[in-house]
Amino acid sequence: MRISKEEIMDAAKKLEPRLIAFRRDLHENPELSLEETETAAKVAAFLRSIGLSPKLEVGGHGVIADVVGSTPGPTIALRADMDALPIMEETGLPFASNRPGIMHACGHDAHTAIVLGAASILVERKERLAGTVRLLFQGAEEINAGAKAMIRDGALDGVDEIYGLHNLPTLAVGMAATRKGR
Repeated sequence: MRISKEEIMDAAKKLEPRLIAFRRDLHENPELSLEETETAAKVAAFLRSIGLSPKLEVGGHGVIADVVGSTPGPTIALRADMDALPIMEETGLPFASNRPGIMHACGHDAHTAIVLGAASILVERKERLAGTVRLLFQGAEEINAGAKAMIRDGALDGVDEIYGLHNLPTLAVGMAATRKGR
C-alpha cells in the first residue's frame, strides 16, 4: 500500500512543534566541526524516542540509524549535517546562539530536524516500507572531513542510493535544485 502525499503532510504537521523545538535547541547550542558531542547525543535521544537503535561515534561524532521495512528492497540513505560555523550570530532571534562566535549560519540545525522528521514518519509506516532507509547524521561537514570519516567507518556499506540536502541562499524561496552524481 502506497503512502499518499496527504498522509505525509498530515504526519509532518503533527510533528511540526516537536521539530521546531528541536531545531531551535540546536540553533541555541551550536557546536563546531569535530565538537558535535551534545548535538549527536540529542539526535541519538530523538532516534531512541521513536524506537530506533542509533549507532554513535561513526567517523567521529556521526550518528546512524536504520528504518527497516517489512519487505526486502533497496537501502536508501538520507543525510543531514550537524556542525556549525565560527560566526558571531547577530540575528536577534529569541533562539539565537548562546555560544559567542558560533552559529548555525548554514542551516545544519534545520537539516538535522528535517531528517529526524522523515525518520519519524517512516518509522510509523515501516510496515509499508520495502527495504531500508539509513539515516546519516554527519559532523564536520564544514571542514570537509565528516563524510570521509563516516564512509571509512562503513556508513555507506550496503547503501544503494543516498540523498542529502543543503540550503542555497541564491535560490528564490520555494525553489529547489538537484544534482545527480557521485
